[in-house]
Amino acid sequence: MTRIVTFLLVLAFIGTSCAQKNDYVITFKTPYGDMVAILYDETPKHKENFIKLAKEHYYDSTLFHRVIQGFMIQGGDPDSKKALPGQRIGAGGPKDEIPAEFNPKYFHEKGALSAARKGDQQNPEKKSNGSQFYIVQGTVLKPEEAENLRYDQMKLMTGLRQMFEKPEYKGLLDSLNQLYYSGDIAAYQKKLFELAPRVEKATGTKVTRDIPAERIQAYTTIGGAPHLDGEYTVFGKVIKGLEVIDKIAAVEKDAADRPLQDVRMMVTVEEMSKKKITKEYGYIYPATKR
Repeated sequence: MTRIVTFLLVLAFIGTSCAQKNDYVITFKTPYGDMVAILYDETPKHKENFIKLAKEHYYDSTLFHRVIQGFMIQGGDPDSKKALPGQRIGAGGPKDEIPAEFNPKYFHEKGALSAARKGDQQNPEKKSNGSQFYIVQGTVLKPEEAENLRYDQMKLMTGLRQMFEKPEYKGLLDSLNQLYYSGDIAAYQKKLFELAPRVEKATGTKVTRDIPAERIQAYTTIGGAPHLDGEYTVFGKVIKGLEVIDKIAAVEKDAADRPLQDVRMMVTVEEMSKKKITKEYGYIYPATKR
């Protein structure tokens, strides 16, 4: 009996190992070229949902209905399939939302595939729309701009306000106000960040955060939209066709950021070995811990 159980466990392990050797590639076919993406295992609900919809041809003939150059291109609204010219789009999608699956490993670098959602007031849990997504274009940050990401500006400003309620900090407040009204905003912001250690000591609140070096490198080379990190679920990444994002983001659009000429997509799913994905697209899978 023990031998049988052991044999079954070995078979289960082999089956799991084989399954893990394959993955899926998603291809977005557009009039401006194709984009190929992979989806992350660490966001299983989003991955499973997107693959299911794509296999059902849910996305075929939908539009990239909202594009903002230097930011992102958004699509996946089923109502866009038959939308009339100038019609507002963006409220469609399945009834059920997807729970947020934030993972600190994944961020809004250029090419990030992320889930759209309703705003915080309607959606404090930051649940994702059941079908709509966006692909990040973003901008390239200067090194000093990227370094500023290490500060939680909201917490920093809250801590400063707490400090300035005390009379002993009046001189500091006056000097900051003087710097602000001088019009030198860069110097003002630099001074605020220099005060971070003092704020942490005075309030007991941590206002700095650890940003991995690879994230800083990405934002200062290929670019992205770091202000979205931790706010929207990143569940995949474009691994081929980044230039297509630039082409779509640059099209003429109306006041609602909808392209004047429809940009339709066809979305396909192909199962492929991870080894082949790496060979064909150059995507290196992160090493898994055993």
